[in-house]
Amino acid sequence: MQERLEASRAGPMEAPPSLPSAFVEALGSALRGDVVAPGDAEYDDARQVYNAMIQRRPGAIARAADVADVIACVNAVRDAGVRLAIRGGGHSASGMGTVDGGVVLDLGRLKSVRVDPEARTVRVGGGCLWGDVDHATHPFGLAVPAGLIASTGVGGLTLGGGTGHLTRSCGLTIDNLLEADVVLADGSLVTVSADRHPDLFWALRGGGGNFGVVTSFLFRAHPVRNVIAGPTFWVLEHAEDALRAFQTFILDAPEELNGFFAFLTVPAEPPFPEDLYGRKVAGVVWCHNGSQESFDRLTRPLLAGLEPLLHAPHEMPFPMLQSLFDPLNPPGLQQYWRGGFMPELGDEAIRLHVRHGATLPTPASIVHLYPLNGAAARVAQEDTAYHHRDAVWSQIIAGVDADPASAELLRAWVVGYHEALHPHSTGAGYVNFLMDEEGQERIQATYGANYQRLREVKRRYDPDNLFRINQNIPPAPE
Repeated sequence: MQERLEASRAGPMEAPPSLPSAFVEALGSALRGDVVAPGDAEYDDARQVYNAMIQRRPGAIARAADVADVIACVNAVRDAGVRLAIRGGGHSASGMGTVDGGVVLDLGRLKSVRVDPEARTVRVGGGCLWGDVDHATHPFGLAVPAGLIASTGVGGLTLGGGTGHLTRSCGLTIDNLLEADVVLADGSLVTVSADRHPDLFWALRGGGGNFGVVTSFLFRAHPVRNVIAGPTFWVLEHAEDALRAFQTFILDAPEELNGFFAFLTVPAEPPFPEDLYGRKVAGVVWCHNGSQESFDRLTRPLLAGLEPLLHAPHEMPFPMLQSLFDPLNPPGLQQYWRGGFMPELGDEAIRLHVRHGATLPTPASIVHLYPLNGAAARVAQEDTAYHHRDAVWSQIIAGVDADPASAELLRAWVVGYHEALHPHSTGAGYVNFLMDEEGQERIQATYGANYQRLREVKRRYDPDNLFRINQNIPPAPE
């Protein structure tokens, strides 16, 4: 297409009100999948993402049926100068899976999952959700380390790092990535691994969606079938003692025992006791890849010194744990997040967490502190683009509510909490928790010493910055 729809591929622009119909028709003709455009009956549903605060109006949504469709879409938008957003699960809180006026390449139909139980590997299509992976691996007694919400997209979580219930024993999701198929900005398809395009493989492991469209992932899987999982809650008056005790406990605990600390409001529904409905508490959500007997033995010293309000961990299939929070976090809620990394928590940081964590503004708002010691900490800082290997904690502060009128309340609470804790943090963010408004300096701080190397890889594989609807890493100058 001769007409360029954007003056510069690399720079920001005002979103055009619509794409020329000739471009949309040509894109539709090039795909085996379909293209949804403004005015189509499906458009309003197709443009929605997980975070209801994000309301953007793409010029077209290309729903790829296969890798050939991905290549065709990348070629079309590159040649026309159209802005391109890549959507896997659509869970990005900052809305990186959509774009005003440009094209959304929706990978949601690339859903294949193939398990090799002998090799303990899993090949996963780029449009899969983690629930798809858990469903496929569980019958073989296997699991891939991932996040906490089954409806999260595999691609977005993986490319940012991936922390979850198995981090201490199995590492981050990227630590279990063996190879990936990637469509590059020039439309070529490459397979990357430690031996093939190792610079790109390094960059994908934490560099976000900056380098291409990942159409499939090959992961290492681990022996996990049933786990001992569930919450322990303490009254807020004991939160400071609980957080201090839990930090001491988890930093020395065996790696098969994982738990993250949380401030939350007890959901007003079973299986929680009715007398706790709506109560703000501090707690730990456990995951132990072992027996109930060993879990009870390991946690007894912690519980003996600090009487819980509720202690309910029990045996469950790992996929049940992975989907436990999904009903509390459906699509369509208002979401505002801030994240960061913390060294070992000192007394003042603990006091600040307790002070702010006790003021959750809505029942769905949460604070999580994920321990990063163990397997994830044994990877060198320079071995992956994600470089926070010296951090002890990853934290997320999430303001969440169904009411759009709560948006400013949520933002003010999250920002105030984050800024109070920031002097006690490492200064870096987690790319999967960054909000768009945090700016380029925050992105650079997130990658630290790896940032310049990432810019050089970006120049090699995407010199015109086609893939820039993300937490963007601009290509290094020639």
